[in-house]
Amino acid sequence: MLNGKTVLVTGATGSFGQKFVETVLEKYDVKKLIIFSRDEMKQFDMAQRWSEEKHPALRYFIGDVRDKDRLMMACSGVDIIIHAAAIKHITVAERNPMECIATNVLGAENIIQAAIANKVSKVVALSTDKAANPINLYGATKLCSDKLFVAANNLSGTVKTRFSVVRYGNVIGSRGSVIPFFKKLAAQGVTRLPITDPSMTRFVITLDKGVDLVLRALSDMLGGEIFVPRLPSIKVTDLVPLITGSQDFDVVGIRAGEKLHEVMIPAEESRNCIRIGDYYVIQPQHSWWDMKAFAERASSLGEEVTPGWEYASGTNDWWVTPDELQQIVASVEAG
Repeated sequence: MLNGKTVLVTGATGSFGQKFVETVLEKYDVKKLIIFSRDEMKQFDMAQRWSEEKHPALRYFIGDVRDKDRLMMACSGVDIIIHAAAIKHITVAERNPMECIATNVLGAENIIQAAIANKVSKVVALSTDKAANPINLYGATKLCSDKLFVAANNLSGTVKTRFSVVRYGNVIGSRGSVIPFFKKLAAQGVTRLPITDPSMTRFVITLDKGVDLVLRALSDMLGGEIFVPRLPSIKVTDLVPLITGSQDFDVVGIRAGEKLHEVMIPAEESRNCIRIGDYYVIQPQHSWWDMKAFAERASSLGEEVTPGWEYASGTNDWWVTPDELQQIVASVEAG
């Protein structure tokens, strides 16, 4: 699938990007693997682990998805784009709305135009559960981004560039996520962790599974789909005794733009949704969509979900067990 291909990863110095690069270098013989990001220090640090001398396929490319000209240059000769660059922290986005829009929305449009202009074969864009029924700016920009990538399949014409989206939940251990944050507070001597609301739940996914889903999407995509993995949920308060050894915590109130329970597939999208094994597919509502052709690629017609069904962390039928949660907490370093 990736052997002999030139792959560009935006936001490649982030948590997902580094895991994706690690996986590709271990499992595939790519022609080139381009690390595209705007942080020179993170690229320098990454190059200490994966140098171009030891991995001749690697290319480190400083750039910003906001810069269309630079992106056009970076995408020359590229076969596949994995778009992971984003401003993703909810509070940062709320306080800097135009910066978030510039990266998450205008940056997405730049990716689309650069991909079509350079005759890229496939583009997979990473999304988030916060794009489903969004109540914060970050989620709203990612919903807009998702819509842009789905609609881009109308624009590629004879070039045949295809665009799909992968949507998933909170990545265990990623920068800014809850477990490293809690462990950091505990290491600083905090005995009562701050909980926004005792009933709060979240979907969780490992970096490995996130990478696997992107690779699966690359294999199965026809163009226009939103791929959603089947994931377990956790109750955030269940983390407290595993980190501090105490059931005590302080309720600090929900932050601006935060939800009690995350949704990955709203009820309104259920009529276009099918389940295939361990993931769901939200099918595009466009005249060019060919379910039969997709089924041939995915080796399954899938199962239709119940109309009106909503895939939410609070009503999920799959929960992380106490033993599994303990193993997860033990595997994550303090942030």
